[in-house]
This record gives sequence, structure tokens and C-alpha cells, in this order.
Amino acid sequence: MSNSFVKNLDRVIEDVEKARIKNSEHHIVDIVAISKYSTTNDIKELFDAGQQSFGENKIQDLKLKSKELKELPIRWHFVGKLQKNKINNLIEIKPALFHSLDSLSLAYDLNKKLFEKNKTINCLLQINSSYEQSKSGVNPQEAVAIYKDIEKNCPNIKLKGIMCMAPNSDDENIVKKSFKISKEIYDKLEDATILSMGMSGDFQTAISCGSNMIRIGSKLFSKVGQN
Repeated sequence: MSNSFVKNLDRVIEDVEKARIKNSEHHIVDIVAISKYSTTNDIKELFDAGQQSFGENKIQDLKLKSKELKELPIRWHFVGKLQKNKINNLIEIKPALFHSLDSLSLAYDLNKKLFEKNKTINCLLQINSSYEQSKSGVNPQEAVAIYKDIEKNCPNIKLKGIMCMAPNSDDENIVKKSFKISKEIYDKLEDATILSMGMSGDFQTAISCGSNMIRIGSKLFSKVGQN
């Protein structure tokens, strides 16, 4: 096992604990390792070190890696943008969680395919809380209504909460503002249990704003000398 991965995981867990306890002793944070630039050997080593959830942002990579590592009880997450022509592939793979349901129209198309196949899938509604045109997601002002629309009209989609990505800014106040917008939406959703926000560069800030699921790539998979 790579000593680097063990140290990386220990360091991330330590940082998560510090941020979590500042929020609340009862606040639990799940870590999803984003493995899009990593090999199956890397994923196996990190799994052996204790990491159980892994996320991919391309359907073909998720399909390949989950198949190659099918002997391991990994909880796979899909975190990328879903093209409508790849819906059937996503349903076939059936990840533990689909993070990036980014529009009402996608929800309706996904639900239709799920219904036809008598399948369900766990999803997060993606919120564009940074209001950046370069990012996917629903408008924060419409998010609660869209969430409730999906709950009512898309029974094969099991909404578990929401996801957002931080704005492209080094200003922590701007990042916090975006995260707080998502937290306010999350608090209005009675049945939501997951608030997925925060990545390698901002997960501590995200946790301080209420995140209970973070998506970590480089801080987990960097080798010795790359930290």
C-alpha cells in the first residue's frame, strides 16, 4: 500500500475533524474521493487505506473502473455533467449517488427512462449558487420549487439533497456567500439529508457553512513530493 495515500487520507480526515467540530460535535461529514485522474490501482490502494466512496465525472470511466473493481464494496458516485444520450448508461451502472442533476428537463428525461426500466436512482439537485454562466445547475431562486416538482412528478428519482460548486474566486468571502446560499436552500427542504459542497481547495470553508459531504481529489491522490 502506498504510504502517500495513507498519509493523505489521515491528513484530510484530520482537517475534516477540525472543521467539523467547529461546526458541531454532532456534525458528520462524508468524504467522496474524486478519482477521475487516478488509476484503478490508486483507487484500490486508497480503498485499502479506509476510503469507501469514490466519484467519477465521466460515464465511460465510471463504467470501466466500477467493472474492474467490482470485487470491492466501493460506493460509486457520479459527479459529472450527464448528457441525455448517456442516461441509459447511468441507469445501468446505478451509482450510489448521482450528484449533478442540473435541470428540471434532465430530471423528467431521467425519470422517464427509469420508469421504463422499473429502476430508481439516488440524486442530488445541482444548484448554481455562484451564478456563473460557466457552471451548470438550477437558479437558486427556483431551486426549492424545482426540487419539490421533481419530488412530486419524478417518483423514480430519489432526491437526497443538493450539490453546488464554489465560484472561481480566491476570495473566501465570495466562496462563503455561495455556500451559504446553498445551505439556506437545503434548510428549506424537509426531507433533504445531503448537502454536497466543498472540494480540495475549499472543503474546510464548506464544512463551516454546513456541508456534510465533500468531494476530494488532489489532496487524496497526490503522491510523495506533490503535496
